[in-house]
Amino acid sequence: MKEMNLTTIGIAPHGENNVLVLQEVDGERMLILGIGFAEATSIAMVAEGVAPPRPMSHDLTISLINRLGGCLRRVLIHEMRDEVFIGQLDIETDQGTLEVDARPSDCIALAVRHGTPIYVSDVVLAVAGVTQDMMDDDDEESID
Repeated sequence: MKEMNLTTIGIAPHGENNVLVLQEVDGERMLILGIGFAEATSIAMVAEGVAPPRPMSHDLTISLINRLGGCLRRVLIHEMRDEVFIGQLDIETDQGTLEVDARPSDCIALAVRHGTPIYVSDVVLAVAGVTQDMMDDDDEESID
């Protein structure tokens, strides 16, 4: 597992899809994820320091985890199935760690609210990770 930082959230060039970019801590690889509008908005609000007047769904989820005595310890993107990323919340409780299946965009929205580390498996990075050099090569090919 490699720890990742959220570096970018926005609209993909040449499209209307929302994307986020995770950058490998102490590494060069990035993971680019397409996400929904609601999740992008939720993550962007936290990144920009905007506090909603009432809790949003991801704020509510963090509150529920905490009020039930749990603690979000880490979020993972650990697998790809049919070109779909699979995420997981690791919630520490008195009974041990609960592993909860979740969409990666929801995992990241919760992580940025709670300051929780984000991890991506080596397998996912090997299949879907990109480097800046790879993206620059793609840009050059599209110009030709």
